[in-house]
Amino acid sequence: MSARNNSNRLLNPNAIQAMDKFKLEAAQELNISDEYQSGYWGNMTSRECGSVGGQMVKKMIQQYEDQLAGGPAPQNNNQNQ
Repeated sequence: MSARNNSNRLLNPNAIQAMDKFKLEAAQELNISDEYQSGYWGNMTSRECGSVGGQMVKKMIQQYEDQLAGGPAPQNNNQNQ
């Protein structure tokens, strides 16, 4: 799942290290095994890989929405209100 080894090239090649760090942060948030922190993601299951990618997209969308709104959304501890 490395940004360097697939056909989906980054638009900004200078972002490779930042994207690798972002991917690792997303994996840690999902409690994906520390085994993947070595930089080799080939032993990841398809489900784990999809979960990490989905978490990254979710965080990118939230960051963009916050940017559009002029700042982060207020925390709502009770979402059933």
